[in-house]
Amino acid sequence: MQNEFTNAQRAEVITQALPYIKQYNGKIVVVKYGGNAMINEDLKEQVMQDIVLLWLIGVKVVLVHGGGPEINDLMERLGKKAEFIDGLRVTDKETVDIVQMVLSGKVNKTLVNLLEAKGGKAMGISGMDGRLIEAEPKNEKLGFVGNITNINEGPILDLLEKGYIPVISTIGCDREGNAYNINGDTAAAHIAGAIGASRLIMMTDIAGILEDKNDPSTLIPEITVSQAHALYRDGTISDGMIPKVGCCIEAIYNGVEKVIIMDGRVPHSILMEILTDEGAGTMVVGDKDEHKRA
Repeated sequence: MQNEFTNAQRAEVITQALPYIKQYNGKIVVVKYGGNAMINEDLKEQVMQDIVLLWLIGVKVVLVHGGGPEINDLMERLGKKAEFIDGLRVTDKETVDIVQMVLSGKVNKTLVNLLEAKGGKAMGISGMDGRLIEAEPKNEKLGFVGNITNINEGPILDLLEKGYIPVISTIGCDREGNAYNINGDTAAAHIAGAIGASRLIMMTDIAGILEDKNDPSTLIPEITVSQAHALYRDGTISDGMIPKVGCCIEAIYNGVEKVIIMDGRVPHSILMEILTDEGAGTMVVGDKDEHKRA
């Protein structure tokens, strides 16, 4: 099988990425990775490879992950039925133990191991370590689902300073030591703001914000916060995209420059977003930053 690119073409691709490498060198980029984007093992390895590549060129990557499918799988094997209210998992004491075990154990350490295998230097922590994510009960009906009250960014910044890729599972705790299940998108938005990230990438299982949710060709490449609110009102942003875009807006309000919702199932979507003109998915920016895609 012949190589698709000549060596000269490969060199040209690298040189075209140079301005972006310079732009992001030393900057913090938070990647939220979870849900159905994690199911395909080959794609998971590719995502970890892309994160290591960014780390090697000087981008300070923080990986915040979920693991809903793995939690559902273990609950099913234990004979426990998953229940959701408004997209949030109802979490009793037994379920929060399962969530903690799956996220901070299996999923977190698997991702750390993959990053290390690809040549990275990664450290896995949970939101309970150093009380990184402090929380309180969100709603009595949801049980041990947490509302974030504070982010202690010190452990993340310490790991970045020492050259690690922090890999964070979204379990929070209160001052009494109770564990809480934290929505991954919400945690990523709060963390990105607290550590001064220049960009938050939300990897999901759709192309981004669509004018017609059934037609991927209607992808909206960029919107401002005001435009997002208008899309809420006219129903363009609906169902599961409502809380996800809400987290994007929250991140912008918390000081993140740009937030991207992208399809994590597309090979090398992170690299396309960071290292090319075109980008990937939908970029959400503050109103004053309209038309500043690069």
